[in-house]
Amino acid sequence: MRTVAEINEKIQQQKAVVLTVEELKARVQEVGVTQTTQEVDVITTGTFEPMESTGAIFNLGHTDPPIKIRQCWLEGVPAYAGLGAVDLYLGATVMAEYGGLGDAEESRLNTVLPERGGGHVIEDLIAGKPVQLRALGQVTDCYPRPSFETTITRDTINQFYLFNPRNLYQNFIVGVNGGDRTLYTYLGPLYPRLGNAVYSNPGAISPLFNDPQLEIIGIGTKIFLGGGIGYITWEGTQHFPLQKRLPNETPIGPAATLAVIGDAKQMTPQWVRGCYFKNYGASIMLGVGVPLPVLNEQVVAHAAIQDQDIVAPVVDFSIPRRVRPTFGLVSYAHLKSGQIKIDGQMVRTAPLASIRLSRQVALELKQWISLGQFTLTEPVAPIPGDRTFLPQDRWGSQRASE
Repeated sequence: MRTVAEINEKIQQQKAVVLTVEELKARVQEVGVTQTTQEVDVITTGTFEPMESTGAIFNLGHTDPPIKIRQCWLEGVPAYAGLGAVDLYLGATVMAEYGGLGDAEESRLNTVLPERGGGHVIEDLIAGKPVQLRALGQVTDCYPRPSFETTITRDTINQFYLFNPRNLYQNFIVGVNGGDRTLYTYLGPLYPRLGNAVYSNPGAISPLFNDPQLEIIGIGTKIFLGGGIGYITWEGTQHFPLQKRLPNETPIGPAATLAVIGDAKQMTPQWVRGCYFKNYGASIMLGVGVPLPVLNEQVVAHAAIQDQDIVAPVVDFSIPRRVRPTFGLVSYAHLKSGQIKIDGQMVRTAPLASIRLSRQVALELKQWISLGQFTLTEPVAPIPGDRTFLPQDRWGSQRASE
């Protein structure tokens, strides 16, 4: 048995033994759970994948005379202004609309950046690039200014932090298309007649697979977020820990999710990248790493799972319903082999996540901890384990009947 305080003391002395989760799995194969537990203090996990329920909060600072912003565009991408006078929230999936930028500027952006969204603006600000801002105000006695245009950077605004309602899916689906035309989805293009299969989770190296019941991870856990330091703040939206599970406690489909926060001024564009899915929309690729303190043998036993030990459902996107038919479950080992068999047909597979960069997140977090630059935190509260998922079927049924 160890405590987080004891592990932190070793980290500060640069004496902690830290393994990436892949190194941990290999070590367990060599010497078993008990000896590995005695040897290792911290396990680092990581992922680099699209996380569209991501966004940034900004405080611009007050103008003179002051403005109460009610509409705002950053490089033509609308930001939500229903907060304080100069507070904004920019979602990663909002698409540029180029409203009111002027004919010449709109023409330039439409020509050069036709597939630009909030994730690209967030990436640019993190990279230190200038971003054009245009705001319209609600004129009041306190805030008499009706409009404002300027160029901002991360260094010319006050707060700039990511506050993401849903990151780190514990598991997800595999998308296929049994129809007769290409479908453009949040997994990318799915080709007809089972032309391909796309999975988004990196598998056994992904953070939440290695703490299946969220016994180590909780509210207040410090994490690697976008190349900086972040924290888990709450359960994520669509958090569904009651998903059916295998005997090893891992879920067979989408399950737990987490909400996270972190100072974007510390982050790097290497780990925060805007992206675009053809005919679907904008999103953001995000690097997230979670350290697991080795408090006991159970931590190591859970983290020892392999890709052949975890599964995901194969879902047919050609059926335009919330509940789509599946072709059963498939292991991540089969997914990562490059092809799976569906109804007797061999179907090529591809990950939406970057397996290479997911590994690099875990490795970079390992280096931070080994050098004493990152200590661990104990959760201040657990992530709820009793949430169910409530679809809005009643509204869909009502509309259908009308």
